[in-house]
Formats: sequence, C-alpha cells, structure tokens
Amino acid sequence: MSTIAVTGSTGALGTLVIDQLLKRVHASQVVAIARSAEKAASLRAKGVEVRIADYTQPSTLVQALQGVDKLLLISANEVGKRFAQHSAVVDAARTAGVSFIAYTSLLRASTSDLILAPEHVQTEQYIAASGIDYAFLRNGWYHENYLGTLEQVRQTGLLVTSVGAGKVSSASRDDFAEAAAIVISQPGHEGKAYELAGDVAWTQDELAAEMESAIGIPVTLSSVSADDHMEALEAAGVPEDVRQFIVSIDRSTAAGALEDHSRDLSRLLGRPTTSLRAALSPAAVAGVA
Repeated sequence: MSTIAVTGSTGALGTLVIDQLLKRVHASQVVAIARSAEKAASLRAKGVEVRIADYTQPSTLVQALQGVDKLLLISANEVGKRFAQHSAVVDAARTAGVSFIAYTSLLRASTSDLILAPEHVQTEQYIAASGIDYAFLRNGWYHENYLGTLEQVRQTGLLVTSVGAGKVSSASRDDFAEAAAIVISQPGHEGKAYELAGDVAWTQDELAAEMESAIGIPVTLSSVSADDHMEALEAAGVPEDVRQFIVSIDRSTAAGALEDHSRDLSRLLGRPTTSLRAALSPAAVAGVA
C-alpha cells in the first residue's frame, strides 16, 4: 500500500482532496501536511495522520515526508513566494525518497500569459529536473472564484468586467479535488500534464445571468476597457496591487487564457464537470454567505 501525502491539507482545495482520497484509500495511507495542528484537527478526526511542517523550515519538510511514496504538492497561495516554497518541498521529497509528485499547476502554464504562470512554470521545470516521477495537474479557474464577486454584485446589481468577449472554462473546486485524488491514488499518470478545465466555456453575459438567478435581483453587465476598469476599482477604494492583479487577469481572460476544450478533466472524472449554474445556485450561494 502506498502512503500518500498532501500539502496545503487544511486549505479549501486540500480538505476536499483529503475527502476524495478517503473514498479511494484507507485513512491509514493518507498523510496531511499542515502548518497548524489546530487547523488540521478535523483531518485527524477522520483518521488521517497529520504531520506539521513549514515551507520555510526544510528540516520539517524532510521529516514530514519520511515514508511517503506519493506526494500531492498543492501550489502555495503566496504569489511571489511560491517557487521558493515549492522547490523546498521538492528538495525535501527527493531527500525523503518520495517516488511520485503530482503538482497543481495552471492551465496551459507553459504558454499562458496569466500573471500567475511564471512561478508555475518554474515549479514544473524544477520537478521535471528532480528525477522524481511526476504529473502536472494544470488547473483552470474555479467556479468559486466568483463568489466574492457575487457578493459585490448583490450590493450593487452591477457586474463590472474588462474581459470583453473572452470565455472561461471553469469547474468546481471539488471537480479539481477529485481529479487530484484520482491521479495521486492510481497508477499510470507518470509524465502526464493534464489541462484541467470545465466542459463549458461561458461568457460574461452568461455569468451575469447565472448571478441574477442565484441572488434573485436584476444584474447588469458593464463591459469596460482595461483603463476604465482600473479607474472604477480605484474609485471603489481597491488597493493598487489588487486592482492591477484583477485587470491583468481580465486582460489575459479576454485573450483566451482561461478557455479550454481539452476535456481532460471530465475524462479523468468519468463524468461531466460541475456546471456554473450548480456552483452559483441559490442553495450553493446561501451555503457560503
């Protein structure tokens, strides 16, 4: 029996991956790597072994990975610090004798112009050069990324975007978690790079319609230029670094960075991906409000 470790195990994606793994392997085979024992208490209650480690303390990573056969490296959330953190985990995995790493990367990372892409590319290259067998799970956009926007729309009735005609092939976080659990728990994925995205590519008009249905009030789509979007965000009091990030993502989305028709995700799952409507349904929205 292989021992499977998951980094970022207390995060939004990590907790879902653990749940999906427990449907496929015995809890004794799962190691949850976390920085906080308190946050990981719910995972320990499920019978999962919790090991405490910190990206900035390599010795803790090596200790946490002892006896681990397969590692799911969930990308860290500190943009600008990710590669240093990821490479520390890969180094520790090599020292500990881990035989396989699955890494949650970014959709078409090697060619993407998304502001998030460079650190993912660096990590992929580092893993490939490590000598450890690997698979890249190039995750697209989560439906859940729009829940914060939905709350703003609820207050204003206005969806402001500079995406234009760009489309997004998003899927639910649980879809991505299930795919990760499948790849890390089953053989035959070595050397693969999966472009993971939803089956349906939708427009901003369709997003506005789904939001309107979810919150029960009229939603008006305001499609603006990147410059006007920046000004609107500034007027709303959004910090400069955040508005630069938002407009950059919209610019890349307009150019097609988040649209994909590979169907890699639904093939891995053996079912259609979760629809945007299901993720933004009144019941789903109420569950996170």
